[in-house]
Amino acid sequence: MNFSLSSLSSELTCPTNASMHYTNVNLLLSRPSVRVSCSNKNGDMQVSNRDRRRNVTISCQLIHSHLQDSSDRKERVQVPLHKSDSIRTLLIDNYDSYTYNIYQELSVINGVPPVVIHNDDWTWEELCHYLYEDNAFDNVVISPGPGSPACPGDIGICLQLLLKCWDIPILGVCLGHQALGYVHGAQVVHASEPIHGRLSEIEHNGCQLFNDIPSGRNSGFKVVRYHSLVIDSETLPEELIPIAWTSPTSTLPFIGSVDSDKFSAHETQTEDSIFVDSFLSRVGNGSSILSDCRKTKGSRILMGIKHSSRPHYGVQFHPESVATCHGSQIFKNFREITNDHWLKFRSSYSKQNHAHSYACMQVSSASKLFREVGRSIGSENNAMDQLNRVVSGDRCSVHNNAETNCLETFIKVNANHASTGYKFLKLKWRKFGGLAGKVGGAKSVFCELFGHDTENTFWLDSSSTEKERARFSFMGGRGGPLWKQLIFRLSDQSDGCSKGGGYLSMEDCQGSMKNIFLEDGFLDFFNKELQSFHYDEKDYEGLPFDFHGGYVGYIGYNLKVECGVTSNRHKSKTPDACFFFADNLVAIDHKNDDVYLLAIREGSSSITQWLDDAEKKLLSLNSTVTIESDRQQSYPLSSSSCKVGFVAEKSREQYIEDVKKCLNYIKDGESYELCLTTQIRKPIEELHSLGLYLHLRESNPAPYAAWLNFSKEDLSICCSSPERFLQLDRNGILEAKPIKGTVARGATKEEDEQLKLKLQFSEKDQAENLMIVDLLRNDLGRVCDPGSVHVPHLMDVESYATVHTMVSTIRGKKRSDVSAVECVKAAFPGGSMTGAPKLRSMELLDSLECCSRGIYSGCIGYFSYNQTFDLNIVIRTVVIHEGEASIGAGGAIVALSNPEEEYEEMILKTKAPTKAVMHFD
Repeated sequence: MNFSLSSLSSELTCPTNASMHYTNVNLLLSRPSVRVSCSNKNGDMQVSNRDRRRNVTISCQLIHSHLQDSSDRKERVQVPLHKSDSIRTLLIDNYDSYTYNIYQELSVINGVPPVVIHNDDWTWEELCHYLYEDNAFDNVVISPGPGSPACPGDIGICLQLLLKCWDIPILGVCLGHQALGYVHGAQVVHASEPIHGRLSEIEHNGCQLFNDIPSGRNSGFKVVRYHSLVIDSETLPEELIPIAWTSPTSTLPFIGSVDSDKFSAHETQTEDSIFVDSFLSRVGNGSSILSDCRKTKGSRILMGIKHSSRPHYGVQFHPESVATCHGSQIFKNFREITNDHWLKFRSSYSKQNHAHSYACMQVSSASKLFREVGRSIGSENNAMDQLNRVVSGDRCSVHNNAETNCLETFIKVNANHASTGYKFLKLKWRKFGGLAGKVGGAKSVFCELFGHDTENTFWLDSSSTEKERARFSFMGGRGGPLWKQLIFRLSDQSDGCSKGGGYLSMEDCQGSMKNIFLEDGFLDFFNKELQSFHYDEKDYEGLPFDFHGGYVGYIGYNLKVECGVTSNRHKSKTPDACFFFADNLVAIDHKNDDVYLLAIREGSSSITQWLDDAEKKLLSLNSTVTIESDRQQSYPLSSSSCKVGFVAEKSREQYIEDVKKCLNYIKDGESYELCLTTQIRKPIEELHSLGLYLHLRESNPAPYAAWLNFSKEDLSICCSSPERFLQLDRNGILEAKPIKGTVARGATKEEDEQLKLKLQFSEKDQAENLMIVDLLRNDLGRVCDPGSVHVPHLMDVESYATVHTMVSTIRGKKRSDVSAVECVKAAFPGGSMTGAPKLRSMELLDSLECCSRGIYSGCIGYFSYNQTFDLNIVIRTVVIHEGEASIGAGGAIVALSNPEEEYEEMILKTKAPTKAVMHFD
């Protein structure tokens, strides 16, 4: 970027003596007005991180002297106080993807959830009002984030806060830590090596922030680091005291030993530790897991600082990461630091007013944010999020009549809104125990009931069920009176705003078409549609699965503009969302071999006719399973006259060059991880798409596979995805299962086992996976009860037909005030397909990729009428559209990536779907 990392700007002159605070110091104080354009070191234009944000400039204005500044504040009577039962934190989000991990930690530790704002949401005057007029906060935490504290657009109001608010306890994490050093005159420089998603041992000086935490080598104090820039300890001014360090080359592999409170709220890791040494000789040279673990140098990297006279602290590492040991203790210690500070300086009267104003501020802010329709849950706090902070269970100590009345009114208004035009649905179902195996399995059932005419059919296919990866499959076609089809395309005007809207085409069961423009976008419409359904829970008592009818289809990657991204650079050739409303469907329980028929109707409409017809067809398969199985195999394998192969959007050289650009962005601190992708395409003629899917599911079975056919769009989707994006079950449990880390299967059993171990203990792949796990914890943390987000499985290796993959599982309890679609918006697109921080990473990727991802990188699955859902990540997928087959593939670029190896990994991921298509050529 075009800023000096070795010296402070001339606009910021920092004193070297504590007694000179605030004298002749220039810093931004006026409301931001002009965007500062930042470029990278090569002079290339830097992608704007958030065009929708207020523009930022630095204006010179003399800051008041210490005495002048103090006279503007309320007098603080030094009267001893009892320690507070709760601590109220203002959490400033620097547009990071780990902020809500801090939010979850503080919600539990502080006894009340923090208020989260972006670093440009409030003016300086507004911030001062809440801190000093309303006494609304006890302390402030400054989050990590992309970029540098020297770039105004990256750090926002935080520099002013650190310099001016000398009497407010502040903790800066990563970028916040660098800002603390930078604002007082320390130099922020490139680290000798970018460290992202990797662990280091920490030594500290025993100050209060590290109370009850061990120190030094082999102490067990290992932390996760995500940073490319560091504070140069040689330039640290006298008023800043170093409190923690690490060795420059002391990165460690993750070996399964972490804080149990963050690792699992309700479950424990199945393996407390993984002993690496016994595997080293078998893993080979491909892993770097212990190559640098015990090397040390004389110099040390600064990992923590504190101010000599203010309650200001900073840590370079990430205490909120799932793999950081003793991270929760750091936040507990900061709570105690805050309590001790206010015991000295705050009167009991102002403390009581503080609690009341904090609650009022949250409700007021919630109402304001709710009216701002343009802001999505993916990037902003919505009203329910804010209100939940006031009434988030027993831990919340803020209760008063005013806020309770406000909450009740808000809920009543929304309840009345949701009841408008509601539909009362009735479900009928029949079970046929042990029937699936007798009639040839899921493939035979689908081909008999829906395969004769494949137009407008779907099959959510758990074709890989070993090790209980998946249990149920769902299938159906054009159905009963409630069947309809939704086709949505973003408008061209969607660029440049978070909700540009788009065009929705709806077809009902009789073929009638309706076209409307959705000003607020598809997901807003979809949310209202799902909430219009009313039902009786007794209807599905006894069903072992959560899909009882509802919407089946996909959400394309470009709908990221409805989840916080400002624009799409590339327009999708395929619709941005397509869904069927399935009122008739078949479900198969692969564990018990049971088959279920389900039908839903509105009100008192007749249900039994389709159930009777489907039962008759199903039972008739008993005597014809062999014949039908033979017929299913007879789909032509060479129905295309076009003999050309797949052509990549980018050459090998271009892809490798893009990987290098990603590495430069990572080096400059713009991202921790970038999931770079591309597309390969092949023209086709008259290819039997269902036959292709049947072949793909046989050659590459997957737990989250899918077949979708939208005939009017000339669109078929053949998906063999091994990755779950997000699931919400009837108990309100959200689950994500991101995949990061992939290696090919071996030719022999011995080679296969060696490759699997190499993946398991690869520091690079562990770093990839850990970064996305922390990102998904953050996304779930936005919509889950505080303290409920946990990781029951971290970095498990799963094996498939062509690859081994590293998979983690993240779960949390959905907040009661959040809808199913809001959960999806908080996490879409899946972090494993974007990188972290998510918003900045997607903007960078848009500048590097030369075409739209379309359906690839989006999600396929169902939204049941009772607001449960299960969605995959669209990978390992062939999209057949208007005479062309396309396959997307890519991989996560991290600081340890090798450009040539990244290209080979991308090609590996296309192997199964490409082979399936070429088999038909």
